[in-house]
Amino acid sequence: MNDRSSPRVNVALQGGGSHGAFTWGVLDRLLEDGRLEFEGLSGASAGAVNAALFVHGWLEDGRDGARAALSRFWHAVGGVSGIFGSAPPGPWVAFFTRALSPYQFNPANLNPLRSLLASQIDFERLRSSAELRLFVSATNVRTNHVRIFRGEEIGVDAVMASACLPMVFQAVEIDGEAYWDGGYLADPPLYPFFYECSTRDLLVVMINPLERVATPNQPGDILDRINEISFNASLIAEMRAIAFVHKLLDEGWLKKQYESKLRNVLVHLVRADGVLTGLGSDSKYQTSLSFLLDLHERGRTAADDWLKKNLRHVGRRSSIDIRRTFLEG
Repeated sequence: MNDRSSPRVNVALQGGGSHGAFTWGVLDRLLEDGRLEFEGLSGASAGAVNAALFVHGWLEDGRDGARAALSRFWHAVGGVSGIFGSAPPGPWVAFFTRALSPYQFNPANLNPLRSLLASQIDFERLRSSAELRLFVSATNVRTNHVRIFRGEEIGVDAVMASACLPMVFQAVEIDGEAYWDGGYLADPPLYPFFYECSTRDLLVVMINPLERVATPNQPGDILDRINEISFNASLIAEMRAIAFVHKLLDEGWLKKQYESKLRNVLVHLVRADGVLTGLGSDSKYQTSLSFLLDLHERGRTAADDWLKKNLRHVGRRSSIDIRRTFLEG
């Protein structure tokens, strides 16, 4: 199905190492369903990888091409160690990463993700096409500013910068600046859609859970929750800005001549909360094919549930309460 009257969305994808296979499943089901059109995609870290694969495949053969590109990549990842970094086992994790930097334990800067991306994505075609917009975030180490790579700036270095965990890989240098994982400042980036895309609806695929039932009391669990909170912080900040714009518009705080200057964004959300319960941050390094395929199926199930409950809202209203989901409690 390729009906131009179909509802259209921009899609923003969180990072999360091998948990990005959950997002693969979400995208796979949305593409298979065929009722959504897409204007732009954004991502950080593994979300940037998925977004780039989606656009590459789409440019080759539409929906089928996007599904095939995502599938090829994640099947290639299966069983290859070091794609999303490697985590030394058990209590040695903190000691190892604090005692040695990636400049010491990996002086040659070997990273199998680079060669895999270079072999599976036609970045030249990606840069030259305007059919789908692609936005990839990375963190400038020197300035503490987010950089959004787009258009002709998109290349293997941009995606590698977005996925660069600083305790695992050396910083990626682009135009004389060093970059780390985009998730620190934009996980995923939303604001480029508001300025550079015309589509009103935004669909966010969240990997990092917002909620935890129990307060963690073990070192590993505490670290996991710190990471979840940290990597969700930028998304919550952007949702706060969207909620503020909604308030301005809904309560008539703006003069009529200024209302058109603000985008009244409709927000939709596919969450991994509950779906990935029990998987600690160390599992984000796990790349066995059986594990990735299980995450893929979980993502397909989550997307199918979203389609059944919320597709009808696209183009009409947000399918979540932004304030209750992100700002209250």
